[in-house]
Amino acid sequence: MKIGFIGLGNMGGPMAANLAKAGHAVAGFDLAAPMPEGVAKAATAAEAAAGAEVVITMLPNGAILRAVAAEAIPAMAAGAVFCDCSTVDVDSARAAAAQAAAAGLGALDAPVSGGVGGATAGTLTFMVGGSADAFAKVKPLFDVMGQKAVHCGEAGAGQAAKICNNMILGVTMIATCEAFALADKLGLDRQKMFDVVSTSSGYSWSMNAYCPAPGVGPQSPADNGYKPGFAAELMLKDLRLSQQAAEAADADTPMGQLAAALYARFVEDEDGKGQDFSAMLPRFVKRGKAHA
Repeated sequence: MKIGFIGLGNMGGPMAANLAKAGHAVAGFDLAAPMPEGVAKAATAAEAAAGAEVVITMLPNGAILRAVAAEAIPAMAAGAVFCDCSTVDVDSARAAAAQAAAAGLGALDAPVSGGVGGATAGTLTFMVGGSADAFAKVKPLFDVMGQKAVHCGEAGAGQAAKICNNMILGVTMIATCEAFALADKLGLDRQKMFDVVSTSSGYSWSMNAYCPAPGVGPQSPADNGYKPGFAAELMLKDLRLSQQAAEAADADTPMGQLAAALYARFVEDEDGKGQDFSAMLPRFVKRGKAHA
């Protein structure tokens, strides 16, 4: 398949490389990142999109998505699919889809879960919004870049699924870190805490698969000095998107709101920037109730 790939950073680079490795003809564009192996360099986003059957974007935010869509969509051939894999606000995803539809194109919003490791290994999960026809056309590419692609509904449904999932993740990671810090202060051994909670009603992905306590449970960023698998500032971005969506949809999300505020404090006022989002554990260990 002929593919245009716009946004070749930490996530987009390995995704594009995997498509090229699978035999697809990939033209790439990025303002700064180097071209991955097997990807032909385009001078502009429009050049990367020209003649492509599918254009994939992996971009930092909704404003940049809107700008790239405005440049790439007019260059695309009728019947092609514009597939955005960024995590952005639902309104920007729907605006890009509407612009694509007006140009006679298919459109998908397909944010991912799995981080840089999943992008490199080709084991991402895609949460996809858009038409069934567009999903069917891009599905073989999702199968190269990831292990699972779920068609969640119409335009915006992929972003909705991603931000709801990550709101749960942010809230449960904070609760898990708080519980370990409390267990420490109560004199409970961390391994015993894990052994109980990981097989009891408190179990969660944050506890069982991504334990924030070093040396406990499977390997996680906690065992590597909290170097990011998923950076705290990216969690903050997603939690803010969840609260933007909650505001727009008139949804009451007090735990999501509090999680966003805590990660904002951690990233912007403390030492959380550049650390994994599970580094909330040493943060809570250092704090007492009187200083909350």
